[in-house]
Amino acid sequence: MEQKYILSAIDAALQAGADILSIYNDPASDFEIEKKADNSPLTIADRKAHETITGFLCDTPFPILSEEGKHLPYAERCGWDALWIVDPLDGTKEFIKRNGEFTVNIAWVNHSVPVMGVIYLPVKQELYFAEESIGAYKLSNVTSRGNASLDELIASATRLPSVTERGKFVIVASRSHLTPETEAYIEEMKRQHSEVELISSGSSIKICLVAEGKADVYPRFAPTMEWDTAAGHAIARAAGLEVYQAGKEEPLCYNKENLLNPWFVVEPKQMK
Repeated sequence: MEQKYILSAIDAALQAGADILSIYNDPASDFEIEKKADNSPLTIADRKAHETITGFLCDTPFPILSEEGKHLPYAERCGWDALWIVDPLDGTKEFIKRNGEFTVNIAWVNHSVPVMGVIYLPVKQELYFAEESIGAYKLSNVTSRGNASLDELIASATRLPSVTERGKFVIVASRSHLTPETEAYIEEMKRQHSEVELISSGSSIKICLVAEGKADVYPRFAPTMEWDTAAGHAIARAAGLEVYQAGKEEPLCYNKENLLNPWFVVEPKQMK
């Protein structure tokens, strides 16, 4: 993938993060919360971030599949060999709760495989970016790229995974979606490992924690959509991990007719 497209995605994520924070930190803002058809919340920050990101990416030759955009029928999307998959504000519930655990997710997908991913945590000012040919990286205390090249960003960043020893088997799980199936998985891991620690987090941060090496595995036995995972999946792949369909050796794939993901587990790549 050309470097200019990665930089466009980074710029889009950082600017969207700034737009989200301007609303998040405004004491007079009521977030203008609405309910979507699936009863999930939608705020003014979701809409603003969507507009910002599409403004950056519309100049590229790739179509955009965004959670907050128009979802075209599969008869048209099936012809998209390469596309952007975007969640302008992942973790809207966490945004509304004001716990800071929300992200901006941008992925570039080629033939159903997430090749490039950018995830930005506006409150923590942490940027994760990855592309399969260059690896996965984390950059801290960042609000703007300025004129930095991709090589300069990489030189300032930490390559992932950055944590290699913990002494415990660490599972990261959803703060809002801890299902009975997930609890059963955790109990099974406790039988397999002498010491197990559970970390709870919101949004795509969970995939990033596994990519960093701060957690061993992230099981998700609850509904997610393609835009929830595509960017994190790209980062995980570039860090030597995979996002497998639960109980299978097949990774998640993207731009499907049904944009709902099957259940999955983020873990080290299986050796064949």
